[in-house]
Amino acid sequence: MVPFIGFPLGTLVVNVLGCSLIGLAGGLAESRQVLGPEARSLLMIGVLGAFTTYSTFGYETLALVRDVEVAKAFLNIGLHLALGLAAVWLGGAVARAL
Repeated sequence: MVPFIGFPLGTLVVNVLGCSLIGLAGGLAESRQVLGPEARSLLMIGVLGAFTTYSTFGYETLALVRDVEVAKAFLNIGLHLALGLAAVWLGGAVARAL
């Protein structure tokens, strides 16, 4: 049995990518002062916030629960949380290393 069949992998990938980009942008803004407060808000909240798909994550997770795929639902939650936080940290670390 393939564990990711019926798993919302696309949403996870987009959200982790968005987290890494927000970490990179935040790290650059902090370490290099390349973005002012308004530009930072526009990029991080507006553009990257629109790019990531929190509402889709919520919908897909509840759909897994509804379809009695509770293990996949909890895996989805855990992966979003762990990988998302790791991606933000990694993006910030890359920005500071540049």
